[in-house]
Formats: sequence, C-alpha cells, structure tokens
Amino acid sequence: MKRFLPVLGFLLALAAHAAPPNGAATSSSPLRNTSQGDGKITASKRPPQTTPTFEKDIRPILKAHCFDCHGESGQPKGGFDIRLRRLIVQGGHDGPAIVPGNPDASHLLQLVASGEMPKRDKKLTPEQVALLRQWIATGARTARPEPTELPSGAGITEEERAFWSFQPIHPPKPPSPSRLRHTRTPIDSLLDRPLRKQGLRFSPDADKVTLLRRIHFDLSGLPPTPADVDAFLRDRAPDAYEKAVDRLLDSPHYGERWGRHWLDIAGYADSDGYSDADPVRPFAWKYRDYVIRAFNEDKPFDRFITEQLAGDELARAHSANASEVALTSAEQRELLIATGFLRTGADGTATAAVDQTVVRNQVVADTLKIVSTSLLGLSVGCAQCHDHRYDPIPQADYFRLRAVFEPAYDWKNWRTPDQRLVSLYTAENRKNAAAIEAEAATLATEREARQKTYIAEALTKHLEKFEAPLRDQLRAALDTAADKRSPEQKKLLADNPSVNIHPGVLYQYNPKAADDLKAMDAKVAEIRARKPPEDFISVLTEAHDKIPVTFLLHRGDPNQPRDPIAPGTLSVIGPGGSPLVIPPKDAELPSTGRRLAFARWLTSGTNPLVARVLVNRVWMHHFGRGLVGTPADFGTMGERPSNPELLDWLADDFMRNGWKLKRLHRLILRSSVYRQSSAHHRKGDAKDPENRLYWRKPLQRLDAEVLRDSILAVSGSLRTNLFGPPVPVRPDVHGQIVVGVDQTQGDNKMPVDVPLNGEEFRRSVYVQVRRSRPLAMLHAFDAPVMEVNCERRPQSTVATQALMLMNSGFLLDQSDRFARRLEAEAGTDPTRQTHVAWHLAFNRKPTPTELTDATAFLLAQVSHLRANAPAVEPAKPDPKAKPVPPPTTPEHQALTSLCQSLLGSNEFLYVD
Repeated sequence: MKRFLPVLGFLLALAAHAAPPNGAATSSSPLRNTSQGDGKITASKRPPQTTPTFEKDIRPILKAHCFDCHGESGQPKGGFDIRLRRLIVQGGHDGPAIVPGNPDASHLLQLVASGEMPKRDKKLTPEQVALLRQWIATGARTARPEPTELPSGAGITEEERAFWSFQPIHPPKPPSPSRLRHTRTPIDSLLDRPLRKQGLRFSPDADKVTLLRRIHFDLSGLPPTPADVDAFLRDRAPDAYEKAVDRLLDSPHYGERWGRHWLDIAGYADSDGYSDADPVRPFAWKYRDYVIRAFNEDKPFDRFITEQLAGDELARAHSANASEVALTSAEQRELLIATGFLRTGADGTATAAVDQTVVRNQVVADTLKIVSTSLLGLSVGCAQCHDHRYDPIPQADYFRLRAVFEPAYDWKNWRTPDQRLVSLYTAENRKNAAAIEAEAATLATEREARQKTYIAEALTKHLEKFEAPLRDQLRAALDTAADKRSPEQKKLLADNPSVNIHPGVLYQYNPKAADDLKAMDAKVAEIRARKPPEDFISVLTEAHDKIPVTFLLHRGDPNQPRDPIAPGTLSVIGPGGSPLVIPPKDAELPSTGRRLAFARWLTSGTNPLVARVLVNRVWMHHFGRGLVGTPADFGTMGERPSNPELLDWLADDFMRNGWKLKRLHRLILRSSVYRQSSAHHRKGDAKDPENRLYWRKPLQRLDAEVLRDSILAVSGSLRTNLFGPPVPVRPDVHGQIVVGVDQTQGDNKMPVDVPLNGEEFRRSVYVQVRRSRPLAMLHAFDAPVMEVNCERRPQSTVATQALMLMNSGFLLDQSDRFARRLEAEAGTDPTRQTHVAWHLAFNRKPTPTELTDATAFLLAQVSHLRANAPAVEPAKPDPKAKPVPPPTTPEHQALTSLCQSLLGSNEFLYVD
C-alpha cells in the first residue's frame, strides 16, 4: 500500500524548522556580543580617543598585517623594521616612513591607503587607515619610552599582557541574595547588577514540569518518564527540586550526557581518518568509557586533566614499544586509558603512500590544537609558522609546547597506531595461553604427520595404476626436489597431473583420511578457542632511552629546523612575563615528566585560563552560549565576557572547592537565572533583545544525540546498558549512514541486514563515530564530523532536517514502535491514546483543542485509508515461504502518522 503522508505530520514537521519557538536563534553562526565588542581590531568599535598611541592602537594593526615581512624574522624587507615607533620614523631603504604631525607627507600612510601595502590580499580596513592617519596627525605618540633594543620576533607589550583573559582571576564579593530581587545564589546576585541598570529583573520561575524536563535533558540527556513527572508533582517538600537535581547527578546517564560534551572538544572518534580508507580504531571506546566513568564518579577536574595529559607518567609507564608496557593494577590501566585523550586526533601514519614527514607532524599539530582549545581557550596553532598575528603568542612558545609532547610524539622515531597498543593480558593470561597453545601445537604436529602419511599412502596406491617403467619414473620425479628436477621430469609430471596429490585434493583419493584431518583441525581450533581473549588499549607513552631535541621550524616546515627549543609554557601568562621552563628530564620519573609538569602548571590555580575556560563551557551547555561566546578563543579575536565578574567568581569557586563539576552544576541549577521562565516580555525584548543579561532562560534545541535518544525513549525502544564496544554504522541502499553491520552481498554489493539484537537502540554516545561515515540522523542535526575537534556545535535550521524527520527509515520505524506502545498502554480508544501520547512525548496533558484535533485527525485518517485501500488477491499458501507479518491496520497507520507528527514538533525538539 502506498504510504499516505498525513497533512498534520507534514505541517508539524515543517513548523518545527520554519521558526524556533519563543524567538530562539536560527542562525548557524554564533551570536556576537555587540554591546561589548567581538575583539576585532577595528576603529569603529573603539571608544572615541583624542590621542591614539602606538602600543595600544597602532601596533596591533601593524602586527596583524606587516610584522612578518618587516621585523618579525630575519632581515626586514626593504631594511624597514616596523616594530617600534622610532624605527617607523627612521624608515628603510626608501627613507622615513612617516612624518609625525603630517600624515599627507607620510609614505607609509600613502602605501596602505592606496592598497599597495600590504602585498597580501587582506588589506587594512578604512577604519584602520583612518586610525593610522589620526595617530600620525597627533604626533605619532607612544604610551611610554621605547626600549633601546628589541628581542627577535614580535615581542609582547604591556598592553597585550593586560588583556582580560591573561590577568589573574579576581573574584568579586557578590551581594547577598534578595527575595525582593528574586536572587537565590551568588550567581543571581552578580547577574542582577547589570539587569538593575537596565530596569530589568529575572523572570518568574518556570512551572514544575518545565523545570523537571529542563534538568532531565541537561543532566541526563533523556526526557522524564510519566512516573518521574508524577513523583515530582506529588513531592511538596521545599527541596523537591534540589532532590531531583541530586538524583539526576547520581544517575549513570549523567556521565553519558556530559561525557559527550567533553568528547566533542577532545575530538573523539572510532577511526583514524586522514584517508578514504578511514581505518577503524577497535579499542578507542575504552577512552570514551573512561570519560563517562570519570564524570559519573565526579573525578576532580584537575585530576581528570592530569590523567589525560600524563596518565602514563603517573603510572610510571614507559617503553620503546608500547606493547611491552606491563600493567600491574586496574589503576595503572585506567591511567593509561586516560592518555587516549592525546590519541583522538586523526592519524594517517599507517596509511600507505603518504608523505610521512607531513602526516606525522600533522598528528602533532592536531594534538596541540585539541589541548590548547580545550584547556587554554587559545588558538596556539596560528603560531606554528610565525608569531601569532593577533594574540601575544610567539612562534617560540608554540614550539615550547610542542617540546612538552615531542618525547611521546617523536616524528623521527614514529610509532603507528598499532604500535601504540598495550595488551591487557596478565601474566596468568599469558601462562594459560601458552599452555593451551602447547596443547594445540602437539595435536597440530600429530595432524601434520598423519597428513603426510595419508598423502604417501594415497600416492603409492595411485601409482599402482601405472605401468612399471612409468611408475618408477613418476616416483623418481616426485622424490626429486622441485628445483632439482630435469626438464624431462617436469614434463612427465605435467603430463600426469593426477599424481600431484596435495592436501587440497586428498579427499578425492581417501575420503576417510580427509575427514579424519578435518576433525583434527576442528579439535585444534576448539583447543585454541579456550585461550583468554586478548584485548588492547590505545595509549601514549614515551621511549625511556630516546629524548628528541625539539627545533623551532622555519615557517613550520619540518625540513627547515632552526634553533633548539626547551619545553615550556606560554610567555604571556608565565611567571614574570616569561615562559615557565619545564625541566627536560624529571630525575624522579622513568619518562621525561614534561607532560606531568605541564598538567600541574595548568591546574596549579595560578593559570588564569583553564578554570575560566572550563566553567565557561559548563555555562554554555546549560544556557546555549557561554559567558564568553567563543569558548575556544579567549584571545583578542574572540568575544569579551558578557559578565566578567561572574566568570571570575565561578572560576575561583570551582578551584577553591576541589574542581568538582557536580558541585558547579548544583550551583548553577539552583540559581534563579536557571529556573526562570523562557517567556518573552516587551520590556526585556526592547532593552535586551538578545537576552545578553539573562532576564529569561534561553530556549535550546536538543543536541543531535539527545534528539535520537529521546525518540528511542518515547517509543519504548531505548536500551540503557552502559559501556562497551561501539554499535557499528554502515551505508544503506540509498547511501545514507545508518546503524548496522557493514556487510554486503552480490555483484552490486547490496547491504545485508544483520540482526543486532536490540543493540541498534543503544544511546547515541555508544554509536560508532566514524570520521568518513557520520550517522545521517545525527549529522543532519549538527553532530560534529571530527576533522580535529569540535569547539562549539553550530545550530543550523535547514530543510534536510524536516526531510529527515518525515522520510528517514529511523523515524518511520520509531513512529511505528511509538504507536505500538500506545496500543499496548492505551488500548484502541483514540482519546486515551492521545492522552498517553502527550504524556510520553511532552510530559503533559493535551489541551482541549489538541485533543479534539488529534482524535479528529485519527478518525479522518482511518476513513481515508479504508476508502483508498487497494484490492489484494489472497495469496496461495506456500509451505516453504517465510512467515508474513500480519497486515498493518488503518487504525495503526493513522496512529503511526500522529506519532511521527509529535516526534517532529517544536515542543519535542526544543527545551523550554
């Protein structure tokens, strides 16, 4: 029967994507904090200045556009060094570049105004040219006396060191909570200050069901069940909400939800990437499980960071060959698994026909990007080829960081992914395996001896069929080694191929002997199957006897090494404005100890970036955007914090209270700013249309994984078993990537359905993350494809999402299962079915209008399907045919269409 696509389902699915409810953002690009600037160096976003200075206003422009040719490295072009004001006045081969007080006579201004300079495509903006003119006209002033000498490179100025994110964390003292202002926590008090200035206040609390749905999706990534809702509504205790938060934080599903957030920024994938082959990483899932367990256990985040960066050094594990590392305890195993964080990047070094120099160095560069964006909130990769154009990160700092990791990622003594695997075999496992192998080898030796005997007997018997002279000649030829046979013997054997009796044809000569050997083969296989299965983990370790020297690479080219570089940290946040020098070798450790020292510097409490970056990410996931809207860029090109006082207070509180993430969740979720309604009102929309001040709770669309998991939960299909190998993915007949075993048959390689026994309905965090095969359902709703890592997911609104909800096999199947669940729980009454459907999908009763429309739709659909049902002739019984499932009734088809409409609605896709 041709499927009838219901009008209601079509309209609801389209409505879900036409315009998100309550004014949710529809743009795929992050919102900009226009009130505070986006960090770009343009005169139009600067407060009015009568006397611009070189250090604050002009140098950032010249650094971004001119330093690489005029002063940053080697001999400046045209003899013109542009790094100091006096050098600009002095000029180069063409004479003075500017005349202070006379912009029209300044050659530099003429060159940039005409677009002749800089030579690259990106020119100075009109605002920047105007600022340069103003600076020259007002005397080309400096903020302070200039140094008599300059170090190599761009250097770091006092103004750059004074940038907000490089300053020590200074937590404010928040005002006391006020009932009148609806403030419950210090978070509320700090947000209330800017609200009050605009004549605004927090919105009233959302209703209890909305709050319960909000915390369920935020903390577990699953909707509450009707039983959860009933229990929460019955609980009249003043701390009922707090108890619900605690219950969800204690749920194992919390780690699945928040572990997925970390896996995004860590760049986790179950394949190596780089090439079209995209080899699977069969053991990467152990790092995924480590992350989930760490979140569930509320492992202090400073320890979590340290284990991921230097778990092998904490475990005191090292070896020239990773497989030789001996595991002596479960704790040591966990520490080594944690280093999977440094093995998440794409790695094509096992791929044939690639430039190993390029590919190996790309692995190192990607790893540094993952580390820097996830923990420092900086794009240090921009300093790989030259000093960072916008942030105070010299190229030398990039290679100082690289030197921290190079003993484990020695590109000249590389280890491929398989060479970085550590066996989980214990000494007892190896002993048992050796004993079993010895038993199997004994039987295999006996089997080989029998085979030789059987073949010899068969040959003797077969040669008796030949006349005596020929028989003797054949025997002589067979007894002669193949490389010693004469041409006559070779021809003789070729003319009589039947005497070439080998194991593959023995059954033709002695079937009983062949059966006996086959039985022995089975017995050998049975014995070997008793071996304990050998499992592995993917780790990062150092070779104890090989400490490579790191060189600064000219233009980032591995073939152009310059000066050796010692391991260290970023200069701009180092002690006294210099990089913290990390000892090349820790005498107390078998490894260099560099990564352990780096991790301890990150988590020392003195680093101004790490805690800010982490609490900002937590805030972002709870509110849809961070206090800093660019979570991986706390530099000058990123957004400024919308509330710097709150950011510092959260960072300080997080560190002072043991780096405990669950405590941070409680702090945020118990606040009024989190509990408030998401409803709009005229005054708020007029004074703060982008809700930067948080006068209402931002509306959020479900993440891709949460959407899929919620559909499974509502349909009753969800499997909630934890951990283990990933559920595989494959292309279907249309080329879309779906859950399933990748198995094909026939010349046209058609996919074959292999039963997964319900594993296909596991949570999305356990679905294989194949770089070349993103799951279609998740990819449509902005799940990342891990080229390196995902700093922040975009939120797009595109037609393919509506099409996915209307036509994908997954949605059609789950809608059918949802309908069957309704039939089982609500019977055949349309009114009762509608009530149960609304409780399962939305955790509420249908309104009278919804109830009327839904029941009318069901009746109309049934009538339409019956009226348009094609005539079907009864099939003749075939005893050999497979059982045919009973035909779908019009009532079930109509209910399935209604269920599909609910699963594609705004209310299902968004968290209020």
